[in-house]
Amino acid sequence: MEGFGKISKTATTAGSFSAAQKELVATAIAVVQGCEDCILYHVDGARRHGASEHDLVEALEVAVEMGGGPALMYAGKALEAYRDL
Repeated sequence: MEGFGKISKTATTAGSFSAAQKELVATAIAVVQGCEDCILYHVDGARRHGASEHDLVEALEVAVEMGGGPALMYAGKALEAYRDL
């Protein structure tokens, strides 16, 4: 788990992408993968790093384009989670 922790920290630290952008990418991937816990975690991270609801919606649009109908269902969960924070 230590190795995963290092990867996770590097993956979410601002670089060419801001921390918020990286969390939005992670949210989109979580939506396509259908991982509800991951969605909640990364939506929270995106919001904490300053992502707006509009930013999230744009990321979710890409996720739905790539993931189809199943991703649409999880995208709704992500948007609901953002609004509940």
